[in-house]
Amino acid sequence: MKNLFLLAVLIIAESFYAQVKIGNKPQYTIIINNEISTREKLEEYGATGYIKSMNKGVSQKERDELANKFGDKIGDKEFIMTIGIYTEEEKKEIDKKNSTQVLPIVSENTVKPEQYILKVNDVAKDFTLKLVDGKEVKLSDLKGKVVLINFWATWCAPCLMEFYDIPSKIIEPNKENDFVFLAISIGESQEKVLTKVEKLRKDGIDFNFGIDPNEKIWNEYGMNSIPKNFLIDKDGVVKFVATGNAPGNLDNIAAEIKKLLSK
Repeated sequence: MKNLFLLAVLIIAESFYAQVKIGNKPQYTIIINNEISTREKLEEYGATGYIKSMNKGVSQKERDELANKFGDKIGDKEFIMTIGIYTEEEKKEIDKKNSTQVLPIVSENTVKPEQYILKVNDVAKDFTLKLVDGKEVKLSDLKGKVVLINFWATWCAPCLMEFYDIPSKIIEPNKENDFVFLAISIGESQEKVLTKVEKLRKDGIDFNFGIDPNEKIWNEYGMNSIPKNFLIDKDGVVKFVATGNAPGNLDNIAAEIKKLLSK
């Protein structure tokens, strides 16, 4: 039960408390038991161990069904969070099992070996990235600069949430430094990515957005969950990796960038 409660806390912090910094940052619409619910109710279920499952984002079909029921209140499908709740009988059974074992504490950004193909101290695999505006960037041409590679997708709510904090925490502090940020969308067409990028740019979020439609670059770097960040030093060596958008994640990345730039 500890794992689900901690995950609930992480999601709540990511989704709501960070809203203070950026006024137009999206908010999750929380669906519990097929009804729109509140942050407070989610916290209550998390604290008492009733959360069975959490899903960020829904299919277009599911979104349309919810829109038919709730209208405009439902928002974009990327920012819908559906919560499954244990029944009373299920909760009693879970509590009985948990009373006989100690569960490890796991956070959203725990580093797991199976999350990464390239690891810390590996030489970064070279690639040529096509940007959504038609330009190309070759990683090996960026030697002498610190490079942060971010893998994301248009359907990934944590990825999009992260983008709203990257300008203030990563881009602005390093705009005069030898630093380059590359946001690489995986498995999606240029047209689809550009549609999302145009919307992000209206919110003031404008990076080097690139596409990896066949996941050629992604398959050299990581696997499983996104967002996934790889920080590369001036010699082209991976020096820091991170998965997820847990609170404090970008602060850790920013601190590592600062260290590499000072060398």
